Amino acid sequence: MPGMSEKWAERQIAVRVLIYAFVTHAIAGFIWLLFYLGGHAEH
Repeated sequence: MPGMSEKWAERQIAVRVLIYAFVTHAIAGFIWLLFYLGGHAEH
């Protein structure tokens, strides 16, 4: 059934985008935390 496969494909794309967004923000937050802690460690 083409209708089902299209819905499934849209769902897969949406899930993949959410996962990529979450992982990207997690990595960016970790890098920001490294810079933040590194900058305050010297004081």
